[in-house]
Amino acid sequence: MNRIVLAVGVVAVLAVAVLLSQSRPTVAEPTRDAVGIQAKVEARNPWTNLKVNTSPDQFQFAIVSDRTGGHRAKIFSQAVQRLNLLQPEFVLSVGDLIEGYTTKDETIQKEWKEFTDITAKFEMPFFYVPGNHDLVSKELNAEWEKRFGRKYYHFVYKNTLFLAVSSEETDTTGKTPRYAASLISAEQTAYFKKVLEDNKDVKWTMVFLHKPLWIDKDLEKNGWAAFEKLLDGRKMTAFCGHVHRYQKFTRNGNTYYQLATTGGGSRMRGVEYGEFDHIAWITMKADGPRIANVMLDGILPEDLKTPESEEPGVTRKLPKVLAAKGTITMDGQPVAGATVTFHRKQTTPTERWVFVADAWADKDGKFVPSTVAGFDGLPEGEYAVTVFLTKGGQYYDGEIAEKSLLPAKYADAKTTPLKVAFDGKGDILIDVKE
Repeated sequence: MNRIVLAVGVVAVLAVAVLLSQSRPTVAEPTRDAVGIQAKVEARNPWTNLKVNTSPDQFQFAIVSDRTGGHRAKIFSQAVQRLNLLQPEFVLSVGDLIEGYTTKDETIQKEWKEFTDITAKFEMPFFYVPGNHDLVSKELNAEWEKRFGRKYYHFVYKNTLFLAVSSEETDTTGKTPRYAASLISAEQTAYFKKVLEDNKDVKWTMVFLHKPLWIDKDLEKNGWAAFEKLLDGRKMTAFCGHVHRYQKFTRNGNTYYQLATTGGGSRMRGVEYGEFDHIAWITMKADGPRIANVMLDGILPEDLKTPESEEPGVTRKLPKVLAAKGTITMDGQPVAGATVTFHRKQTTPTERWVFVADAWADKDGKFVPSTVAGFDGLPEGEYAVTVFLTKGGQYYDGEIAEKSLLPAKYADAKTTPLKVAFDGKGDILIDVKE
């Protein structure tokens, strides 16, 4: 009896469907993913389509940035736990993994153990790339080779070529070899030349290195010109770190990213300054990579608790900083968007002006200097003050050579007429002239 009722019901539904199809325009059936979403498709459906956002060649990976230069406690180790929540297929680095800058074996062993104990907790592959902190001495070089062997290498995944480049080659041109010498050797270039020749048909090439060698004055000397020439005509993207500040560059129609930090020393003033802890989340699509900068403090587990960690930070002797604020004007009018930098004269080993703090003026020309941490102030003392104003009024750290909208004398500590004696009392008033 139940079967008869069911059959009658089916016939009735089909009859209604025929009548409806004759009374209104035919609606195209949404695409059905053969191996993905399985759903009953009708003339009208509560979804946009059934084409799943994936393909055999699509994948996702993550990049972590600098951890050194006075690394802060618990940041990198928590990044590992947070990446385990996100589950990328693998994770890459851009160098400066340990504090380094030592020849003492005891310190080297301690720092590498601390770091490798953290990376052992990754639930996916982690690829090491060396930075200057990791290779700056003969002893550090030897330890890297003992632990990891190669300083540069490559791999291919889903028709994408990954080049892990060492920007920290040993310079043997002088009497005393310089380690972490900010260059790519001819030997390394020859290696990647063959790699690229053997992988001509990949859909994309990804380059990872520590320093942004492309901003140097002499690209022939540091080896970047020869290396970059190998990439002519390729669809590629490059990632680096080192500066602890996020920047985006366009060269030869390709995009190069300088990442901020993943626990490295930073004043952490925020996105406007390019200073933040993050991971770069990359989704490889048919038409190239999609880049998402994911802030670490925005990745929380289901209980919304920050991951536990015992990773210690570096304690350094810091200068005494006094609260400070000021205003910059030009002939009495505020200079919005100006970068104000404080330099102190150093007489040994040679006489020169050294950076101490800087600030970025708001729309009213008001600013708060940052020395050790964001907006912490300025040490007591006498300073030469430089002022730089970009066309768009962005914060300017001098990494990329640019012309200031203000007279050139204000951009150099040696020529600026602006001098400040700061004692923590009263506001800093700076007035530039045309």
